[in-house]
Amino acid sequence: MTYSRNSRARKRGIFPLILAIAVLIVAGGIWAATTLFGDDKPGALSESSPNATTPIADGGSKPSSEAASPSTSAEQSEEGIIDQPTASELGKTYDVVISNGRVINPETKLDQEGLNVAVQGGSIVLVTDRKLKGKREIDATGLVVAPGFIDNLSYDPNPVGVWNKIADGVTTNIAMHGGTANPDKWYPYYVRNKTPVHFGASFFYTQARNQFKLSRYDTAKPAQTQTLVDQAEKALNNGALGISFSLEYVPGVNDKEILPLMKLAKKYNVPVYFHARYSDMEEPGTNIDAMNELIGYARASGAAVHIDHINSTGGTFSMTQSLKMVADAIAEGLDITSCIYPYDYWGTYLNSARFDEGWQDRFRITYKDLQIAGTKERLTAESFRKYQQQGKLAVAYAIPKQDVIDSLKAPYVMIGSDAILEPGFNNHPRASGTFARTVGLYVREEQVISLSDAIAKMSLMPAQRLEKQAPALQKKGRIAKGMDADIVVFDYDKISDKSTVDKPEIVSAGIEYVLIEGQVALDEKGIHKDVHAGQPIKSEFLRVKSGGSSLSWEGSNDTLLEYRGANYVDLAALESHGYAYQWDKVAHSYSLTLTDGKAGAVVPKPKVGELILERGYKLIWDNGAATELLSVGERNYVPLSALKAHGWKLAKEGVGFTLTAQ
Repeated sequence: MTYSRNSRARKRGIFPLILAIAVLIVAGGIWAATTLFGDDKPGALSESSPNATTPIADGGSKPSSEAASPSTSAEQSEEGIIDQPTASELGKTYDVVISNGRVINPETKLDQEGLNVAVQGGSIVLVTDRKLKGKREIDATGLVVAPGFIDNLSYDPNPVGVWNKIADGVTTNIAMHGGTANPDKWYPYYVRNKTPVHFGASFFYTQARNQFKLSRYDTAKPAQTQTLVDQAEKALNNGALGISFSLEYVPGVNDKEILPLMKLAKKYNVPVYFHARYSDMEEPGTNIDAMNELIGYARASGAAVHIDHINSTGGTFSMTQSLKMVADAIAEGLDITSCIYPYDYWGTYLNSARFDEGWQDRFRITYKDLQIAGTKERLTAESFRKYQQQGKLAVAYAIPKQDVIDSLKAPYVMIGSDAILEPGFNNHPRASGTFARTVGLYVREEQVISLSDAIAKMSLMPAQRLEKQAPALQKKGRIAKGMDADIVVFDYDKISDKSTVDKPEIVSAGIEYVLIEGQVALDEKGIHKDVHAGQPIKSEFLRVKSGGSSLSWEGSNDTLLEYRGANYVDLAALESHGYAYQWDKVAHSYSLTLTDGKAGAVVPKPKVGELILERGYKLIWDNGAATELLSVGERNYVPLSALKAHGWKLAKEGVGFTLTAQ
């Protein structure tokens, strides 16, 4: 519904009636905004609701009606979160309909009961309160319908552990702690094996480094480092989602090895995942040193950094200070995230560097605080030495629970398991219970965070961490029309982890249904091991091509950048048409203002072969609307559709375009 401020006045006699109706509409809009969305600002949109330049499929933007009244904003806000099906859509029979559930979409802040979700093929096609028909109908009355969980701190999706992931609500398993040195072989292997969950991996620096037969305490020579940089670049172009380091396990890796890889990650717009160098507060080398190191790499390179399991590495015994260091770095404009697994005990192999001499003092534990995973056996000095030689995995009861609670509350911390069940079940229980435990223990029982926040930390945030160069993830972690049908349906009253240290293979309770790519992988009959719907999650990179269209814009002529079917012009071109802009390094955005003059701008052509990247930079218009920009090298590009939405007349002439004032 749209209201025009320019409508001609009707007969004076009906004006009071119109005024009364308008007052009622405004009042209704205020009520809807405050009641439905919990915002005390009349007519305000939900924080993540589409604004005046919500990106659309062609890479442009969709303008809002600036003439809309407050009541219309509230009405649009309500209708924009759930779909209003046409008669034709209501008459269709869909592959799967999940009916009458409490649907949570963390991207739009939707959290509403009594909704129906229609799935066709591998996509969600409707989220509505209208009744729908399905070939298969799942009654979700009393259940939560959420995006499938994304575990982006996992390992290779082996044929044993993937089923426990599904039983824990996981639909996407990404090996960012570990990964592969050869994604050109890794991805085809898991495609051939018809992996049941979606899968992806980082370039695993430690594995690649092993080709030089360096010990964990050796430092690579400059020539070796350059070889590794070249291999990492090849890996990224073959689909690797980022770069991962395990500094505590390979302490010989220093800044001369790390920074060249960080600069490569910045160039390719992918994050670097770090298992930090220290995990305690005993000198020499403390958590604070570890955090300073990682923050320093982010600052020196500009690359995005993810800190693995800060509850067990980098924050144990220092969580308040460690979290503040990260928060301060983010406030500085650095791109840093972290994750935790919701357990107050960690686990690793006894022959790792973590158990080098002095571990009892560092972790404030003794032999009896160690337990061999998959057994009830606590260790002694004698059994420790025996199992250390065998490289057994042990669980260490060494994390203060308050550290878990405090880190879980941090807005930049998501959930990641740091495990997948291996054959033989020699694993930490987090391999089977991470996601159910987050909801069951820390949301329902202890109320540390809200359910909607937990869902975001288990789905949307992991997707957003990796999606800039992985388009497949841009359709995951959300429950909305057009998104992938990766869905988990669970009973909030029953969801809980059941795995234990001695029996880590026990699956979680309360996960009622799991859909992967629109196929039901778990239901009341259990896990369907004949459903293998997993797809590879890979980085993709587009580069500037020769040729391209041109833009004639009131006396200036500029070469356009084409990207995924849309055309973009260099941001600097706006300077010649009455605009000025200022960079905000914290918000990663340009603020645009209108000026009296028109400064001449030198606008170079996009350089053929350079990467076209979605860095997440935004252009903020003078009316507050935001437009996503593209980046090529140090330059940024704005979609022509956004200029059209802000008052310029766009026309196609031959192979080029023109912009003129309206």
